[in-house]
Amino acid sequence: MKKKSVCLGVLLACGLWQLNLGVGGGLHAAEPATQLEAKVEIPRLNVSEYHRPYVAMWIADQDRKVVANLAVWYQLTGSREGEGTKWLPDLRQWWRRSGRSLQMPVDGVSAATRPPGQHTVKLSSDDPRLAKLPPGKYDFVIEAAREVGGREMLQIPFTWPLDQPQTHAVEGKSELGKISITLTP
Repeated sequence: MKKKSVCLGVLLACGLWQLNLGVGGGLHAAEPATQLEAKVEIPRLNVSEYHRPYVAMWIADQDRKVVANLAVWYQLTGSREGEGTKWLPDLRQWWRRSGRSLQMPVDGVSAATRPPGQHTVKLSSDDPRLAKLPPGKYDFVIEAAREVGGREMLQIPFTWPLDQPQTHAVEGKSELGKISITLTP
């Protein structure tokens, strides 16, 4: 009797496993495809005093106006030097064009600073920042600034909407490493 219940349990487990595969496959097919994926490399620097960089990413139109803030990585909690927002103006271009008008933190945009390494930011097709983007030419812009360090800004031009997948990459020289964006229609 015990062998039959074990076998039945194994069959049910296998059946449930197959059912989960079917349901899981359906869910994956229904999920929106990733429309924009940005890979950001923060280089490891050999300096005596290292602080993680503040990083802002946004989409700018041909007039250099910010049409979508994608991410802002900064110190979210206070420290002995003050609140992390105190240093956001060091991201000069982002601050002048968008940052100073925002009430931080911004849901879905703000996040903690990142350590050296490769990081990914993804926006799906149903994200309003992409869904409301009118057709035209844009720049993906990333700016990094580091306390007791430097500042660097990179731009990657692209056209929206897409008719085929595109990947673009640039290489930073100091505060940013390799930056790439993959756009999928």
